[in-house]
Amino acid sequence: MSDKTPTESIRVTAEHQREVAEGLRQETDRGRTSAEMHRALAELARKEAEQFRVIAEEARGLREQHREELESLRREREALRRAAEDARHAAEESRHATIESVAATAESLSATLAQMQFLEDARSTLRHLALRKPGDVQ
Repeated sequence: MSDKTPTESIRVTAEHQREVAEGLRQETDRGRTSAEMHRALAELARKEAEQFRVIAEEARGLREQHREELESLRREREALRRAAEDARHAAEESRHATIESVAATAESLSATLAQMQFLEDARSTLRHLALRKPGDVQ
């Protein structure tokens, strides 16, 4: 049988339970450490998600700004197109007016030339008549 006294048996049992408790404490510490690591990782993931949200918001703002700038450029390009079209129409009208002016000038010059020829013919006739004497009959 056992040489152990009841006090010795209690001490052995207590030692065994202390060792079991120590094992449970170590396991609990490992669980706590693991939980703390998970909490730290979760906090890091939350911070990264917040940074991503901020970057996404900035990107949205930039996209909106660029969209507005592109729309402004489109409106400017359309205004320039209309101005170019108006200038083309004005140039066409100016060309027609120039052609009409040149035609009117040519017509005026032609009329002036005809008048000058008429006057020259009239002078020539007058000279011819003046050279003849009144008693000359032809």
